[in-house]
Amino acid sequence: MTKAVAESSARVVNGSTQGERVKAKGPTQGAANTEKGVKHFVLDTNILLHNPDALFVFQDNHVVIPFKVIEELDRLKRKDDDLGRNARACIRHLDRLRAIGKLPDGVEWGKLPTQPNAARSAGVNGKTGTVRIDVTDYARPPAIIEDTPDNHIIAVAYHLKEKGVRVVFVTKDLAARIKSDALGIKTEDFENQRVDAERLYIGYASIETGGDLIDELYRDRMIPMERVEKHLVERDEHGQKFPIVLNPNQYLVLRDKDDENHTGLGRRLGDTAHLIPVTGPRKPVHGILARNVQQTMALDALLDEDIKFVTLLGSAGTGKTLLALAAGMSKVFGEQRYDKLLVARPIMPLGRDIGYLPGDKDEKLGAWMQPIFDNLSYLLSTRGAHDKGPDSQTSEQRISKLMADGKVVLEPLTYIRGRSIPHQFMIVDEAQNLTPHEVKTIASRVGEGTKLVLTGDIGQIDNPYLDQSSNGLSYAIEKMKGVRLFAHVTLAKSERSELASLAASRL
Repeated sequence: MTKAVAESSARVVNGSTQGERVKAKGPTQGAANTEKGVKHFVLDTNILLHNPDALFVFQDNHVVIPFKVIEELDRLKRKDDDLGRNARACIRHLDRLRAIGKLPDGVEWGKLPTQPNAARSAGVNGKTGTVRIDVTDYARPPAIIEDTPDNHIIAVAYHLKEKGVRVVFVTKDLAARIKSDALGIKTEDFENQRVDAERLYIGYASIETGGDLIDELYRDRMIPMERVEKHLVERDEHGQKFPIVLNPNQYLVLRDKDDENHTGLGRRLGDTAHLIPVTGPRKPVHGILARNVQQTMALDALLDEDIKFVTLLGSAGTGKTLLALAAGMSKVFGEQRYDKLLVARPIMPLGRDIGYLPGDKDEKLGAWMQPIFDNLSYLLSTRGAHDKGPDSQTSEQRISKLMADGKVVLEPLTYIRGRSIPHQFMIVDEAQNLTPHEVKTIASRVGEGTKLVLTGDIGQIDNPYLDQSSNGLSYAIEKMKGVRLFAHVTLAKSERSELASLAASRL
């Protein structure tokens, strides 16, 4: 890796959730024809590597690209990973803009033909801003006199500030934000694909109600939402009441206000105005029984054929992967609702990578997929699996046979682009290490009759370019809530072992 590439990558790595964040706001009202309400957003390289469509989300403000950013994109475009792909996508955007105007003078990006699925955000009355490449190598103040790409990029924002225009330097590099802020430049993080991790949708709510309503729910098997609406309130730490809006397929824990041992569990049926009871499976799901109320919710969502997209979030040992695999094996082998069970994981090492692995694709995947093998071995062992044959095969032999028959497929996510995946129960484990774009790519590969399950723990992110607010799992949870085909459950209690539970909470 060249020094410039390493420096550019380092700036992406140093992204932080701290500091001010870009909301892509337009100008103030009445300022459409003046510079008072218009801002000049100077974008760092890591913003375009994170999201090449960032050029078009600043409404009718001006986007300024320092020439040093173009040089860094040019060096990164040959990489065969996400950085290279995003660098090439951004260069294509700029080339399309170049065809309709002179980039050093500024080009109105609204003149570009609209592309499908393009992320765009116009201002008032559809007015768009400009994209400009600043080719000048400005004199730098003593604090940033060192000849580095960061300092050249910050110098562009510093020059605009000195001219008296409203400038904002946008970067995911914490060090660059500190340096520019010290120079008096307004500095922000890019938040177009960020969610509030502290208020992430958990998939269920709890209310206090009368015992007769709980009995009615289980007796009639369905009650109208209007019967529980008056109870759908929550209190904040100051005692103020706020209404609870129940999303499609959101779960509701009902507690008897007169008897703490009298409880019920319901789920809003899709996007209808009805609440149905949730009792959990009456018999083990491939040898697995729910151990707490969140696991009951998870199994209900995993086994419901009308829910096509499920996300499970939880810390280590809460049973995310085990529950998803048990439900998938029950659906594939027991009910035969799907042709095969497809399990995928992002190739993301914890700590220092050990280098290239020998063997063919399956042998290379063995090390990465060992957590899946552990769970499959548990499900196929003598601990309750109900589809054992008369022969006394070990769980490893049975896994090998299922893989040889094509009933269980373990795949890396590297080669999923361009595929169509119909009639499969698809599990993507460790989804917190995926970017929002990668999650979108995976979900768009799902064919007719396929169910997609994403599992992960946003507290254990190994991808250096992501955090709890910007990873693909959090993004999918927040953006998909309210959709009829989607359900989410946050698993709270570790059931792996007493030690695992203590480690997850204390370390």
